[in-house]
Amino acid sequence: MLGPNHTAVSEFILVGFSTFPRLQLMFFVLFLLMYLFTLLGNLLIMLTIRSERSLHTPMYFFLCALSISEIFYTFAIIPRLLTDLLSTQHAISFLGCANQMFFSFTFGFTHSFLLTVMGYDRYVAICHPLRYNVLMNSQGCAWLVASSWLGGMVMGLVVTLAIFHLHFCGPNEIHHFACHVPPLVKLACGDIWAVAMGVGMVCITALLGCFLLILISYAFIVAAILRIPSAEGRHKAFSTCASHLTVVAVHYGFASVIYLKPKAPESLEGDTLMGITYTILTPFLSPIIFSLRNKELKNALNKVFLSNLFPQKL
Repeated sequence: MLGPNHTAVSEFILVGFSTFPRLQLMFFVLFLLMYLFTLLGNLLIMLTIRSERSLHTPMYFFLCALSISEIFYTFAIIPRLLTDLLSTQHAISFLGCANQMFFSFTFGFTHSFLLTVMGYDRYVAICHPLRYNVLMNSQGCAWLVASSWLGGMVMGLVVTLAIFHLHFCGPNEIHHFACHVPPLVKLACGDIWAVAMGVGMVCITALLGCFLLILISYAFIVAAILRIPSAEGRHKAFSTCASHLTVVAVHYGFASVIYLKPKAPESLEGDTLMGITYTILTPFLSPIIFSLRNKELKNALNKVFLSNLFPQKL
């Protein structure tokens, strides 16, 4: 179904950062460090949540699932990017390109769905605290996470099948560091308008739908917080949402740069650099934000790891 027998092109060339030949080594070192930090940060969060019993709550269960999706998302793109930065051969097979697109879209949308679920969790915790344990029981939480992963897989499959059912007659140079939809669509032959519009609408609708649900959740949350009589109570309630709200702002802020940017004269280098924000920078910032903005998690990280490394100082 996705094989090269449907097209004259059997492989693509990822142009990527070859347009910046003097900066490739610097990019490699920078992206490698950011990737390793992203992996380490998410692994530390997962290990901390598993080790600290006080974090065995729905909020941190969803955070753990979010860390897993981020690890898989970055693994689908960044190792290949790092390899291309040190190599003169930037060819990727037709099937390899399809696989990369499928997994990057799957885990990217899984991330968005999980952020939406986390917003709903905060809504229930603050607006319906007496019913929280009933509404967010273990079975319900597992179903929400499974639905997020399933939704991400459906989105990845729909987008990948739509794009790779197009005919590619050449040229085969993708002016990006990954198998991204817009540069691939430009390489397709024939009448591609309907497919391009359909894929764009599906992606934008899913992202805006998730964002709208999060906004609705926080509208109710803010209304509930304002009804709390004491300033300390309001601060405590809002602090449980601060890290999630910050990650949502970063995630959708950078996503809007990619999907909602206005039409402008083509700038291949600009498109490549903008792709960094959503592919590398967002996953890099996410564990930092959760570790610094979430007091419970920060204390747990200190207890689980720093106490073992420097026991005489703690």
